[in-house]
Amino acid sequence: MDEAISKTFDKLRRAAGGLPEIVEGTSYGTPALKVGKKMLCRVKDAGIVVMVCSPEDKEMLLAAAPDLYFETDHYKGWPYILIRIEAMPADELHLRLEQAWLRQAPGSLVKAWQARHAL
Repeated sequence: MDEAISKTFDKLRRAAGGLPEIVEGTSYGTPALKVGKKMLCRVKDAGIVVMVCSPEDKEMLLAAAPDLYFETDHYKGWPYILIRIEAMPADELHLRLEQAWLRQAPGSLVKAWQARHAL
């Protein structure tokens, strides 16, 4: 794996800490984090990450922080957002991964996790 891509993936791994049943794999030939077989995020290239995101959150993030979040024509209409990973603070990256995890994880796993975290 390319060193820059490896560095990006390491940042994703750290940010996903504490989320249950995270699996490392690949998606479209690049490193990805999944819950079960469902993708949470993947490295698009050394500086860009593709992350699962609700359409409502995507709209809000694109408007609120265009320096961090963007989309290309390819991702318009899909529940994914592109992130400039180097500019992303660790706490916000963790929050985005947590939201992606809540969206993709099986319901029973989400309920157990929420009960432990009193959400």
